[in-house]
Amino acid sequence: MNDDSKNGLAQITPGNNHTIDIDELGELRTLLLGVQPNDLTKLYERLNNPDIAAEDISRLLPEAVILRSLKDKQLGEAIVPTVEQAIDSSVKKDLNILSDAIFPIIGPASRKAIAVALEEMVQSLNQTLEHSLSPQSFKWRLEARQTGKSFAEVVLLRTLVYRVEQVFLIHKHTGLLLQHILASHVTAQDPDLVSAMLTAIQDFVKDSFHIQKQEVLQSLQFGELTIWVEEGPSAIIASIIRGNAPQELRLIFQDAIEKIHLKLGRELDIFQGETDPFVKSQPYLENCLQARYEIPEKKNYTYAYALIGILAIALGTWSFFSIRERIRWSSYLDKLNQEPGIVVVKTERRNGKRFISGMRDPLATDPNLVMQQTDINPQTVMTHWEPYLSLNPEFTVKRAVNILQPPKSVLLKVDENGVLQISGTAPRKWIQQTQGLWRFVPGVTQYQDKNLVDANFDQLQIYKKQIEEEMLLFSEGTTELLPGEKNKLQNLIRQIKQLQEIATYLGVDVSMQINGHTNTIGSEQQNMILSKKRADVISAYVKSQGIKLNNISIAALGSNELFRGKDKKFNRRVTFKVLLGTKK
Repeated sequence: MNDDSKNGLAQITPGNNHTIDIDELGELRTLLLGVQPNDLTKLYERLNNPDIAAEDISRLLPEAVILRSLKDKQLGEAIVPTVEQAIDSSVKKDLNILSDAIFPIIGPASRKAIAVALEEMVQSLNQTLEHSLSPQSFKWRLEARQTGKSFAEVVLLRTLVYRVEQVFLIHKHTGLLLQHILASHVTAQDPDLVSAMLTAIQDFVKDSFHIQKQEVLQSLQFGELTIWVEEGPSAIIASIIRGNAPQELRLIFQDAIEKIHLKLGRELDIFQGETDPFVKSQPYLENCLQARYEIPEKKNYTYAYALIGILAIALGTWSFFSIRERIRWSSYLDKLNQEPGIVVVKTERRNGKRFISGMRDPLATDPNLVMQQTDINPQTVMTHWEPYLSLNPEFTVKRAVNILQPPKSVLLKVDENGVLQISGTAPRKWIQQTQGLWRFVPGVTQYQDKNLVDANFDQLQIYKKQIEEEMLLFSEGTTELLPGEKNKLQNLIRQIKQLQEIATYLGVDVSMQINGHTNTIGSEQQNMILSKKRADVISAYVKSQGIKLNNISIAALGSNELFRGKDKKFNRRVTFKVLLGTKK
């Protein structure tokens, strides 16, 4: 030991021949080991001993690291750059080593992050629901509408104890902004401008009130906002806080400024305006974004929920029946408007009853029947219908039927222009009456009966056809009728008389031609004579029965018109041709 050791400045020379001052060792002891100087001297003596075992050193260093880590966090902050460089080198060398190492924690970490996010969302929703039924909720809803914010956001603001909304990292010597972070859903002005204003305020206070330069303005109050300033050797943290923050919050700011100086001390000392290196300070600044909200007392809203439930059920039931009634009433009005002969003029509702008034044709459907189809209670409806005559073709036809009383064989039809069209078959007397009565049918403007057939004229055609279908047969070569043919003569005479009567009634001129026929046996001359004789016999008989026709002619056809059937006896026959014409 030399003289310096006697004066408390002893030197220890390690194996690398470097001299270490005891003062420096004291500082090193304080930083790393937290041991006394005498113990440190003994440590170096052991280190200078060539016979010391390597296992002693390996046992001492971990103990020293543990002791220092228990005291504070400076050792961990100091070795962060080294660990980062080691990780960077490992990743560049082989990415799989690090990925395999952190693989087991990626899944749990991701699940935990998702769970935390969901929990925060549920808590926010629960808090909003807690206040949704409180008396203040109506005031907050009004505020949300006036400010344009959501109801949940207003609830969070009104239940807020404090929240750090912005954090600024400002270089102490230049006053320039190094980093700036914001809480979620916070709108901020230009951060550089805010930083400059804070620096200007501090300079103003120092110049105006003779404050020493090393002293720093710690807080500013602006309504609900408070600015807290936490100073470090080379940088300042300025935080904008909404609400009343506790003093314990400053410990978080102090810890953040200390860690920033420990990690970025060199960058702060050589700062020349480049802010990129200070991106590494964001995790420490984000840790300053603290917030606390009031935890509302859990209230029992059972009765409120029950009351709301009862009201909701009652309102739903009333709405259901009210809507159903409106639908039925609307359906009833639609059906009434679709019914011909009904005109709805006015509808209204008074004292729980509905009133409807309008005009109704006597032939229209009864409105009460329509009401029954829509399930409307007739006791709740008061009606008043004024009678009127509808020009609807359907009702015009009904009135024409009531007035004209047509037979079943007649069809009446009225078009949109009021033209009455009659078709079918009717007696002449009814036709004559209709030609005078149609003008008395309301809604009929014209009368058309071109498709109407006189029933008597139709019967005239029937008798004409029956006579022309008659056929009288004769014996071979004679003018004698076959047995049984005389009965046909009696029927023929009756038909001719009926034809004559109807023709006289209708003013129709009737003439008849009697045709004689023979077969092909014999000469043509003989057949012509025989056919004429047969026609003369029948003509004489018809006249003898009192038939007085204007013209009865004879036609001898011989064998010119043979019967087309297989039975040749039908060639020996007499046929008839009836001619109808208008009397002159």
